[in-house]
Amino acid sequence: MSGVIVTDPPRAAAEDVDALAGFGVATVSEAMGRTGLLGPGVRPVQQGVRVAGTAVTVLSWPGDNLMIHAAVEQCGEGDILVVTTTSPSTDGMFGELFATALQRRGVRGVVTNAGIRDTQELRDMGFAAWARAVSSQGTVKATGGSVNVPIAIDGQVIRPGDVILADDDGVVVVPRERARATVEASEAREAKEARTRAAFLDGELGLDRYGLRETLERLGVEYRTYDEYAGESS
Repeated sequence: MSGVIVTDPPRAAAEDVDALAGFGVATVSEAMGRTGLLGPGVRPVQQGVRVAGTAVTVLSWPGDNLMIHAAVEQCGEGDILVVTTTSPSTDGMFGELFATALQRRGVRGVVTNAGIRDTQELRDMGFAAWARAVSSQGTVKATGGSVNVPIAIDGQVIRPGDVILADDDGVVVVPRERARATVEASEAREAKEARTRAAFLDGELGLDRYGLRETLERLGVEYRTYDEYAGESS
């Protein structure tokens, strides 16, 4: 497998990345029209952490972390390393030593479609990580791949410089050209949810606030007392 290492790709504006870090993954995905989510199999190895950064992408051979070593050189302040493999792999391709090198360069975390190890050490050093698997299985450094090329995880295309937002609920990718618009849409969604939250605290029901009684009626869902229902079932 040959490959390429692309240097200095365009990145989303730092102020937009930092603004997106103020929203949850669910909010941002909803604000983009329920798009951008990586699948539920990519899970955090810690809790209570949210990070946003610009993607440095890695395409590796399964069981081989050579290209992660190459990617470290391309990483800088505010980035998130995003790793996938050419075919499914759960090997522990990333651990505490990689995190040490990346943390020194200002990288905010790692997201991988493969495996990760040294999870306690990562938590202790405060390096955020999301992975498909946790595995102690080691890897080799023998096969070429690519850095900073478009990759795909769970059907989502991730390009270098796109925004990666990750928290306890998972990971979402925001195309770099849509970062500012997504910040604005997320702000609007949070304001709407604040109004709804206040209404629910006042006792209003979602059935009424969202006009769902009409939906139930249209779908033919009927109300019955217990005695009516029991009589119909006997």
